[in-house]
Amino acid sequence: MRPRTIGRAVGIGMRVAGRIAGQRLAAQGQSGAGATQTQAVPEGANSAVQNRAAGQAAGQFTTHAGRGVSRGIGGFLRPFRRVGGILWLEVTGAFFLLFAVVFALRVWQNWAGMEWIWRSLELGAAVVFVYLGVSSFWRERRR
Repeated sequence: MRPRTIGRAVGIGMRVAGRIAGQRLAAQGQSGAGATQTQAVPEGANSAVQNRAAGQAAGQFTTHAGRGVSRGIGGFLRPFRRVGGILWLEVTGAFFLLFAVVFALRVWQNWAGMEWIWRSLELGAAVVFVYLGVSSFWRERRR
């Protein structure tokens, strides 16, 4: 699924859930089972006004609950984000150093048979990969 489609589906689901919650709040308010925000609507008002008030109350509840869930999930995932970033730097550093070893071994084994241009290019690639690997581990240590 594309992100736009996922967002649209979540938005529709939230609207439907809000509508259902609003209807339940309205039914609860009409039965007198609890004090809700829908009791502020006059009894002589039509059902559209009651539905709108119930929908607004449900929307406020949904917004408040959504913010709480979002903050809770963010707090739960914060340590994993840090550890995941450190792990990512270590893995990329290991791959860079692996490529540096491959280039260095190739130059070492074929030193006499290589032209100077290929020798210098492969030595340069080895140096670049050593730099990238070491800097990745250096960044990981600073975290």
